Amino acid sequence: MKGWSRRLGSLGKVVRLDYPYQLEGRGRPDRPEVLIAAHTEALRRARKRHPGPVVLAGKSMGSRIGCHVSLTEPVDALICFGYPLRSPAGTLRDAVLLELTTPVFFAQGSRDPLCPLELLEAVRPRMKAPSQLQVVEGGNHSLEVGVRALASRGQTQQDLDGQVLFALESFLRQSLKPKKKPKKERRR
Repeated sequence: MKGWSRRLGSLGKVVRLDYPYQLEGRGRPDRPEVLIAAHTEALRRARKRHPGPVVLAGKSMGSRIGCHVSLTEPVDALICFGYPLRSPAGTLRDAVLLELTTPVFFAQGSRDPLCPLELLEAVRPRMKAPSQLQVVEGGNHSLEVGVRALASRGQTQQDLDGQVLFALESFLRQSLKPKKKPKKERRR
């Protein structure tokens, strides 16, 4: 996420979050309720220091936890890099996506075993929230494409990351537009 944090910084202020298990140097993530509480507290602190629209961005588990946080702490948009729609055990994790009302941007590699595109495409029409999908062809769970595949296409990873950032910027421009208030009718 360090690279994406830097890229997202070209679009606005970025406030990074490390979960408690990361800060303590543990490899195993905390329970979901601990992760959600830490994410919520970090969001509240960031809101106090930085007014304006709030967009939660996360990679893999961080994107899923951000979706959970948005159900109780309204935000303006969500960015999910490598959303883990399928658990390592194979369980479909679509419940939080179906509850969302916040616009969500998915950046997914076409070779991501934790989010087969056909599963995501089956979930998206059932979602209440508007969503956009940017596929990184040949990308893995980290949106990275192999060196040989890139060379055969005459591209670099930086080119692909730029395409994702361009699509993301367009999504945010649309999602963060001020909502028009309905005109009041005049009584005669």
